[in-house]
Parts: sequence; C-alpha cells; structure tokens
Amino acid sequence: MHPSSPAASSDPTREPAFATEGDLRPATRATIAIIGRPNVGKSTFFNRIVGGRPAIVDSQPGVTRDVHFAEAEWAGRRFYLLDTGGIVEEAESEIDAAVRRQALSAMDESDLLVFMVDGRDGVHPLDEHIAELLRKQRATVLLVVNKVDNLPEATEHLEFYALGLGDPFPLSAASGKGSGDLLDRIVGLLPAERPSVETDAALRLAVIGRPNVGKSSFINKLLGSDRLVVSDQAGTTRDAIDTLYESEGRKFVFVDTAGLRRKSRVTDGLEYYAMMRTLRAIDRADVCLLIADAEQGVANQDFRIARMVWDRGLGLVLAVNKWDLVEKNTQTASQFEKSLRQRVPFLSAVPIVFISALSGQRVRRAIDLAWQVGGERKHRVSTHELNTELQRLTEALQPPHRRGKPLKFFYATQIKEAPPAFAVWCNYPKDVPENYVRYLINGFRKAWGFTGSPIRLKLRARRKERA
Repeated sequence: MHPSSPAASSDPTREPAFATEGDLRPATRATIAIIGRPNVGKSTFFNRIVGGRPAIVDSQPGVTRDVHFAEAEWAGRRFYLLDTGGIVEEAESEIDAAVRRQALSAMDESDLLVFMVDGRDGVHPLDEHIAELLRKQRATVLLVVNKVDNLPEATEHLEFYALGLGDPFPLSAASGKGSGDLLDRIVGLLPAERPSVETDAALRLAVIGRPNVGKSSFINKLLGSDRLVVSDQAGTTRDAIDTLYESEGRKFVFVDTAGLRRKSRVTDGLEYYAMMRTLRAIDRADVCLLIADAEQGVANQDFRIARMVWDRGLGLVLAVNKWDLVEKNTQTASQFEKSLRQRVPFLSAVPIVFISALSGQRVRRAIDLAWQVGGERKHRVSTHELNTELQRLTEALQPPHRRGKPLKFFYATQIKEAPPAFAVWCNYPKDVPENYVRYLINGFRKAWGFTGSPIRLKLRARRKERA
C-alpha cells in the first residue's frame, strides 16, 4: 500500500545517465496535512503511508523535530502528505512556538486536514483548543481517532463527537487497522481536479526558487510593465492562480502566481512550505525558470530544486538575479557560469542568464530563453537522421566489450517528446556502462540541441538477445 514518493536525490549535483521511459511529470496533487497535539500518532500514520520511501525533509534551525512531506498515491489519486509537529496551546519555548507556526501554516496551505486524536486518552483539553482553530479553516477537516485497536467492534471513538467536527474515524496507525478505509475516505474528500487553464500554443512556465530571491519582483516587472495580462484564472491546486500573458505573438501561462504576486501567508523562514508550493508549481509546468540570488550565491537548495525539475523531465532555465549588485569585471559572468557547470554537470545543458528583476535587466532575455527551451523539448528527430548519428557516434568511439564480446548498437528511434526520449537497441543493454550512455546523450544533444531539456535514453535488447 505504499504510495510513490519523490524522485529528488540526496545528491542534487549528480548527473544521471539512464532515465526511465515514459512521462515523469506527476499529475496535479492536492495537499493533506496531519494535525494534532503531540504524541497522538501523526508520524506513525505518515510513515505507514509513505513506507520506507524517502520523504522530503527540512530541518528548521532551533527545532529538534524535522518536518516531513512526501508525494503519495492511493486509488489512482496523487497527493502531498504533510506531517506537522504537535500543537501546544501555550508555546513556552521557541521550539514549541516554531512547531505551532508550522502546523498553523499547514492548515492554511492544505486542501484537507486530518485532525488526529488519541482514542486511549479520550477528549483532551488541547484537542478542544485545536478543534476550535480548525473550525475557522476553509479546508475540509477529517477527525481521526488513533490507537483504537479492537476494530471493528470499538466504540471509544464515539465520544469524540463532542468536538463537533463530524463523524470520528477510528484507526490503529501502529497495526495498520483501518488505514485502507481511511485512505478511501481521504481520497473521497479531496477536491475535484479542475481542468487547468489551457491556451493554444501557450507555454506553461513556473517561476520558482528559494524565498526572497526575487521571484515576485521578476513577475511584477514583467507583467506590470507590459500590462498584457489577459486574465487571472483559478488553477488546479488550492488557491493557485494561473496568469495568461502574451508578448510578441507568444503566449505564456505563468503557473501558480498567487503566492508570487501577493504577500505570502506563510511565516518567514519556513522554507519547507515554500518547497511544497514549488513542487506543486513544477507539477503543472512545461518549463521552469529557476531564480537564484547572485549576492548569496547559488545554494544547495537551488540545486535540489533544479534536480527535481530535471528528474521530472521539464525544461529549465537558470536566472541569477541581483546581478547589478555584484562587483564584477568582464570575466565575472563567464567564470560564475563555468563554476556552476563544473559543480553540477547537467547544468551544462541549461541556459544561464544574469538578471536584475528590480531594474528589468535581461528579464525579457530570460523569457526568450524559456520560450526557446519549451520549443526544443518538443523537437522530433527523424528515424533516418537518428540512426545516421548513432552510427557516427559508435564509429567515433567504439563501445566496450562484454566478456570478450563487443557491444553492438543496431537501431534507434525517438519514442517520445517533451522531454525527448529515445529507444536504442543493442545486444547487451544491461552491460552498457553509464559513461557510454552519457556519451550517446551528449552526442544527441550536440546534434539537435534540446537546450534546457533532459534527454531520456532507453536501452533495449533484440528478441534473440532476450531469448
């Protein structure tokens, strides 16, 4: 019953050689937060759903407890699951105060709130306090009574009707009893997936990055100066606003600009929730414009975000903002760019532009590059052209041998666009080393560009080699 979880690697600088076949972009996902006082079993339930798969973790300074969220799936519906810290009524320490802020922010960000209580303790005064907070929320609330072991005969959960939050749902997260029924209930309560804004030939672009790097300044400079906004329409995630924009005959849909164009309701410093919104925007984009801060330097978190975009097969442009504030000479930009590409190999295929969102310097250039990336990731190579290049590459650098027998490449075809994916038939696909796969991918990129887009390569065996 374990759902899927994120593809984000713990090492954001790695460069994958193999990539899976098929579309890696997940469907649009609702957000579910597990809320409650300490020690009611929130993390036990979270871990049961996520299983042994990795969650995305953000360790907040001064907070002893990590915050987790993960991508999950049940009955064909994908969603984000948030594990919040225990809420206490009067936060006596900075740790308690920070955990409380995180949980309250989760309430504000989520589509469904799973309010978990302890069936062994009965109704606790702190449960009543949290119930009062939840009654003020717009999101749907599902009351779950945990630690109810004698299912289905149990009745102790019935006393929680006193909280006034509807039917209490009994659960034993530790043993798993009731988990499947609860997930069915959760999926049934999620808001329907509304169709996203679609415009013919429009590029769906997400402006993403860490907090305070200038994303809102970039959007406001671009949209405010031209006043070419067609309309703002609700997207497919809670409170997501998609902004239609047209320039020089090119149509863009800026994905989920609500959090960029108004002051965020999330407490400053909670990058965890910023990352969650980033993931939701990535889910619905074709190309991502990742903004980094030139003064602070490109951080590991920027590389993690870039890695998520790349692993999902989306187009990527890196815009280094606040470039006007950096002391520089004629070589500064090229040295900065060279350093980035050496540090993260896959950035060698990603356009990098140095901008000032405040002054507008090269803001249009960033948009031009995003349009170019969006076009190139849809490029299709003819089978004849592809096989001619495959032959040239294998003749220029002979494939290695396998147990004394040479590896042979017979045929290739493009099996997908956006991102471009190729199937290559050879005699021993499992024995092709990763560095040779990278060599082929780099050769394809040199021949046809695919600027800013990952290239997927699937090695296949001929029938007689499989036999």
